[in-house]
Amino acid sequence: MPKYIFITGGVVSALGKGIAASAIGALLEAKGFKVTIQKLDPYINVDPGTLSPFEHGEVYVTDDGCETDLDLGHYERFTNLTTSHVNNYTSGKIYFNVISKERRGDYLGHTVQVIPHVTDEIKASIKSAAGDNEYDIVIVEVGGTVGDIEGLPFLEAIRQIRYDVGRENVLYAHLTLVPYIKSAGELKTKPTQHSVNSLRAIGIQPDILLCRADRPIPSSLKKKIALHCNVDFDSVISAHDVETVYEVPLNFKKEGLDLLIEKKLSLPHRIGDLSQWEEIVDRIKNPKDEVNIAVVGKYVGLKDSYKSLIEALIHGGIANNTKVNILWVNSEDIERDGPKEYLRDAHGILVPGGFGSRGIEGKIEAIRYARENKIPFFGICLGMQCAVIELSRNLAKLNAHSTEFEPSTEHPVIYLMERWFNPRTGQYEIRSADSQKGGTMRLGAYPCIIKEGTKAYEAYRVKEISERHRHRYEFNNKYIPILEEKGVVFSGTSPDGQLVEIIELRDHPWFLGCQFHPEFKSKPFKPHPLFRDFIKASLKGKRILFSFVE
Repeated sequence: MPKYIFITGGVVSALGKGIAASAIGALLEAKGFKVTIQKLDPYINVDPGTLSPFEHGEVYVTDDGCETDLDLGHYERFTNLTTSHVNNYTSGKIYFNVISKERRGDYLGHTVQVIPHVTDEIKASIKSAAGDNEYDIVIVEVGGTVGDIEGLPFLEAIRQIRYDVGRENVLYAHLTLVPYIKSAGELKTKPTQHSVNSLRAIGIQPDILLCRADRPIPSSLKKKIALHCNVDFDSVISAHDVETVYEVPLNFKKEGLDLLIEKKLSLPHRIGDLSQWEEIVDRIKNPKDEVNIAVVGKYVGLKDSYKSLIEALIHGGIANNTKVNILWVNSEDIERDGPKEYLRDAHGILVPGGFGSRGIEGKIEAIRYARENKIPFFGICLGMQCAVIELSRNLAKLNAHSTEFEPSTEHPVIYLMERWFNPRTGQYEIRSADSQKGGTMRLGAYPCIIKEGTKAYEAYRVKEISERHRHRYEFNNKYIPILEEKGVVFSGTSPDGQLVEIIELRDHPWFLGCQFHPEFKSKPFKPHPLFRDFIKASLKGKRILFSFVE
């Protein structure tokens, strides 16, 4: 039977429960334990797939095609875990399952209630993450904040699990805020006390307190928190700000959190090896060079919209001993003022994914600027599609566009594919413009065959790869011949050749667009090959530029 660690949050949201859960997972993995991590989200949406990035941040996609919370990206980056649909449940998914069972007659004769029916469904979802007892430890992050009305069924469910599986198999960790009040010149514990009281009022006594602060929490304050919150002194952990999130496992180790978890869950004591984390942090803090990467997008006002992208760029920097400075550029500004003002200091230009027509022409202009000025370019998903439009217009001289933005365009180089083969199911997917929005895109992992002698092959060094997708529109194969004549290289396709996955441009230092989202598979200890080579090319371009200027 696995052990369970439940992580709740108090006082305010966005304290970093996902980072805390991931760092704990990294600590336990370093000791040789098999770990999985699950996120329970109290919102009513079935999944975040139809939410605006400004509303929820990035939508993270798993191999099996599930659209999930961005915290699953943290779980995968900090551990060796490959997540799936069982790693993320929402209130919407839970209630959908309960109502479906009621309609089928599974509860025949009974009044369906929050307790026990909804809580039982939540408990079943938690236990599903454990699989067939294949993990030693299941870490469960409960989204939201203690006191949120929509989160109450989840808190009740995790309270019950301690009685279902035994007290010795469950640990409750509560992440809370210890704010520094500038006018008083001190850290204050009262918000933490109230948060713990709220948790205890519904029957959960936390075993460990992870206290978020902008500075280390002194022993005197830890003693005060322990006294008022009914926990042991050594169970109060300082979760203070650090320079990089990849330092959190090391900080937790210094605080003795790994030994505390072993003790409270009666786990065998093991010596953990955190040398890879020490090396990662050292490379981030002591880079040998730096490079400016312009990210041209439409959601730049909320950086969480590009969370995995930001981390993948950092990973590319780690691989090259380089600090990556991200220059955030709103594509609508380029539409208004032109690209030069915003891109003149960029050593590399990246156009990420997105939806909708707003800012599209600015992205296309940014790509033209990168092509004409021989600046390394990386286009992801919509970024690749914009590159195809730019190349079609300015090299092939076609009046081209995507049918997503201009349904009646003369040359639909990007169009809505209504039928494609899904290798995971062994069946063809059928879509149309009238299909419902939720869960109907080309989602999850698909294979790709890479052409030798290309930048893509140079990066991956293998002929077949698997990458994750999230999009509705595809490249129109009708335009392959004319674009090939203009120097475009189609370096990656689906095994049947029907879907273009990667494009490149001949006679350019590094110009590559991919239909998939490589950022979802990048880890600090295993940077994604495309991000590694993009940063490498940008660094090379910077050095050439500097030598020319000198």
